[in-house]
Amino acid sequence: MESEILTLSYNPEMLAYFSADILIALVLLIAMRWVYTLWTRVDSTNELSGKDNFAFGVSVASSLLALSIVVWSAAEQASADDYLTQSLQMLVFGIGGIILIKIGRWAHDKVILNRFNKREQILQGNVSIGLVDGANTIATAIIIRSVMLWTEGFTLYSGIAILSGFFVAQTVMLVTTRLMERRFAQDNQNDSMQDVLVRGQVALAIQHGGHLLGVAFAVSAASKILVYHPWAYISNLINWLFIALLFTLLTIILAWVAKRLVLKGINLVREVDQQHNIGVASIEMALTIGVALLLLGLVS
Repeated sequence: MESEILTLSYNPEMLAYFSADILIALVLLIAMRWVYTLWTRVDSTNELSGKDNFAFGVSVASSLLALSIVVWSAAEQASADDYLTQSLQMLVFGIGGIILIKIGRWAHDKVILNRFNKREQILQGNVSIGLVDGANTIATAIIIRSVMLWTEGFTLYSGIAILSGFFVAQTVMLVTTRLMERRFAQDNQNDSMQDVLVRGQVALAIQHGGHLLGVAFAVSAASKILVYHPWAYISNLINWLFIALLFTLLTIILAWVAKRLVLKGINLVREVDQQHNIGVASIEMALTIGVALLLLGLVS
């Protein structure tokens, strides 16, 4: 019986740039926590280990994971033979990712969830707000990743495409949130979903976070359908937005059908909205993300 032994060729140049990439990634992660500290204007160490602020920890963790997704995408897109460009691309897109995550948080606070101060709620330890904030941040990073892998090269046009993808991401999050708010108000005597989140309804936060993440994967399907044209950035933006909204609605509809079939006999409104059933909300989240991944796989 013949056996094959995997052999790795030693390349000092590759090892040097690989080490540089790891160093850049670590520096970016440290910078991300520093930027988050500036945003909250508090001692992050005291919040995490002194006050044991779980909401703060969830929010920081989502920022680090979102940045990791962006850096991962930059490294994956770069040519394996061009180590210097790959390191430069990781650095530029990493810094850009930190800026976009910060802008995304501002948009989420001022436009999407505009009935309360998200920063104050997180500092007060509101876990439900921390979960929704984290889901939004990671969902934005997932969409940006799909745009980064969709573009070609390391040019001004690819940067414009990424900014367009960021705009699409925020638009989709806004539409999704407003649809969920309308559904919640209809099922709960015109009560406000945002007000309930402020009251600390974790099950609702898990349910809504699942919608945001599911929609992010569904929107990523646009990168499998559309052809990238570097100079046609206006049509790229319009096409991405159209496909994103189309797959958002499709995901919501199919997820609704899946929930009615899989959770047959369970009153979802009563269990999640009124009885705060985290278990049922988690199943809803899994089904929403699962449907979105199925759609993404079908168009890949």
